[in-house]
Amino acid sequence: MAEVPEIDLMDVAVLNDPFTAYERARAESPVARLGVPGFPVPFLALTRHEHAKALLADPRFQVNSGSFMPPPGIPEQCLAYMRTMSEREGPEHTRLRKLVAPAFTARRSGRFRPRIEAVVAQLLDDLPGNEQDGSVDLIAHFARPLPMDVICELVGIPEPDRPRWREYGAAVAAGIGTAFAEAVPGIVEGAKAAVERSRAAPGDDVLADLVRAHDEGDRLTDVEMVTLVWHLVLAGQTPTLLIGNAVEALLTHPEQLATLRAEPDLMTGAVEELMRWCGPQLLTTPRFAQEDVDVDGVRIEQGSAVSAAIAAANRDPAAFTDPDRLDVRRGAGPAAHIGFGHGPHFCLGASIARVQTEVALDALLRRFPDLALAGEPTRAPDGGTWRLAELPVKLRAE
Repeated sequence: MAEVPEIDLMDVAVLNDPFTAYERARAESPVARLGVPGFPVPFLALTRHEHAKALLADPRFQVNSGSFMPPPGIPEQCLAYMRTMSEREGPEHTRLRKLVAPAFTARRSGRFRPRIEAVVAQLLDDLPGNEQDGSVDLIAHFARPLPMDVICELVGIPEPDRPRWREYGAAVAAGIGTAFAEAVPGIVEGAKAAVERSRAAPGDDVLADLVRAHDEGDRLTDVEMVTLVWHLVLAGQTPTLLIGNAVEALLTHPEQLATLRAEPDLMTGAVEELMRWCGPQLLTTPRFAQEDVDVDGVRIEQGSAVSAAIAAANRDPAAFTDPDRLDVRRGAGPAAHIGFGHGPHFCLGASIARVQTEVALDALLRRFPDLALAGEPTRAPDGGTWRLAELPVKLRAE
């Protein structure tokens, strides 16, 4: 392989400002090498929008068991539910996607909007009661519980069980570790119970849609339905991270915040712009090259792991005008961001994530017109995601 720039994902400078690191790499080469201690094969990232987007729909690059390693400490009886649709390719993936996709359309997500609005309103009602010394952590008391509360609505978790599911969500959001592993059995058992309830008495939720879903006699098994609930819990962290990043971005760009407050009809497009500009995923799940592939003169060898560098592609000047500027008026252009991926593995829950984020930001900004930062936000050091650990805010002007 020709000489390509290297990005050390453990480097503090990269962790603190990945966008600058990816910008430099993108300017130098369409391919960057990712420094990840102990990774068994060359790990590369495509830095330019054209190539990154193409990668995600290219059958020469495929996800496999090496793309997702089971987190340590997961009990043996739970491992059967850990291999989600994202790890599957070919007919296996196509079958599952065809069965579940109708439950996650934009129209279906829109029908859930009133229930999402009710969840958001309750969390906002509770925010003032969580203030300490005049400020409240918006991650802990709003962005983090929101997706789990919505998932509980989506899969029919009974009200008495929902506080426990919030704890599961917090453990998963904190990243792989002891708490993460300890949460998995509870999620699996709760999902099994939810599937049984839905089969016995289907309600107006996603599981009921999936119980009814069939294609030429083919139906989801109980294991596949429980696995999908686990998938929703994992993917449900995207709104948590996006809402936190979005609020920080707007509060540190007061002219954009003022525009959005003055023209709330811009919110739908603003969510897309925020996903482009400060979306939580820096890299896509790695795909493995099935053969040698040339990317604009750089040879990628068979067996190499390759990710699309979302942080680079979504700020590529070849695809976006003035890409480093946050602009809630940007609207749709000739290029689309890849914050939710692209191709066969495009994020199944993108529509739900969009609705959650739109509802959350709109309601938060209306409810607290004097919302302001109350100190420096704390970022979690993570080479794969851009996420806040804490976001202290003041709800009212002093």
